[in-house]
Amino acid sequence: MTAGLIKTLKGKHILVTGGAGFIGSNLIEVLLDHNIKVTCLDNFSTGKRKNLAPFLSNTNFNLIEGDIRKLVDCHKACNTVDLVLHEAALGSVPRSIKDPITTNDVNVSGFLNMLVAARDAGVSRFVYAASSSTYGDHEALPKVEETIGKPLSPYAITKYVNELYADIFHTTYNLDVVGLRYFNVFGKRQDPNGAYAAVIPKFVQQFVSHESPIINGDGSYSRDFTYIDNVVQMNLRALTTTNKDALNTVYNVAYGERTTLKELTTLLKTYLSEFDDDIKNVEIKHRDNRAGDIPHSLASINKAKTLLGYAPEFDINTGLKEAVSWYWKNL
Repeated sequence: MTAGLIKTLKGKHILVTGGAGFIGSNLIEVLLDHNIKVTCLDNFSTGKRKNLAPFLSNTNFNLIEGDIRKLVDCHKACNTVDLVLHEAALGSVPRSIKDPITTNDVNVSGFLNMLVAARDAGVSRFVYAASSSTYGDHEALPKVEETIGKPLSPYAITKYVNELYADIFHTTYNLDVVGLRYFNVFGKRQDPNGAYAAVIPKFVQQFVSHESPIINGDGSYSRDFTYIDNVVQMNLRALTTTNKDALNTVYNVAYGERTTLKELTTLLKTYLSEFDDDIKNVEIKHRDNRAGDIPHSLASINKAKTLLGYAPEFDINTGLKEAVSWYWKNL
């Protein structure tokens, strides 16, 4: 499916910010596999150099080590590109609660710098990573793009501000923008280490080490877990669409089904036990719910299907099987 979308990008030069990260490196890999010229801007604060190692010898790949909080670095990165995939951000709700200033500096000031640099360089389209955290305390399910609640964390505020700035840059400077509200993305290269590791790679690493994963709460909280290949597809659709009605708006990027944390750990245990039978006996533990977390998350993907032709190919089961296989070989 991605091959057909990428055909329209032939001859284009694409900037991927945060390209050393989980999502960014997957986007770069697909673009380079199809001979598209790519520049990566990353300061390696959370991204990993090993994620870029396979690309360094590719003549279509250019790495700029810089920081989106520095306008000069953003201008340098945007100077010769046609399109931008802006993935650079400081993620994690708990991290934003602990350090709201740095989260704001990166996610708001850095985002504004990138918009300015893209505008100044005459970039034709700016696709950026938004977040499902924008829905905040709005309880209705599924989440529909036009209806949001009150943010529940500094991180959620920054991602909502991104959407407001993107809209202003379209109406004021005629920059075409598309925001993608990611719902709990998972897959290869997602870092299992650190205090703010995402739940799936962290649980995988713990199971592999025969350590007990710890669920926040009783396990009834649910998420719309979204495999990385679905996210890559959405980025390419947003980048290549010729439908003017599909631009200058935001989309949910998800599969459209929810899985409880209890169900997730059961699936992970099942798939990992195919590699190590002893994992079946690893105990699951629980602790109190985490501040800033929403109980349930489920996306409506009708807008993406209707306007962009989005057709997610990986549900939670097929996605987890792919991810588990990759982690088993690479942990």
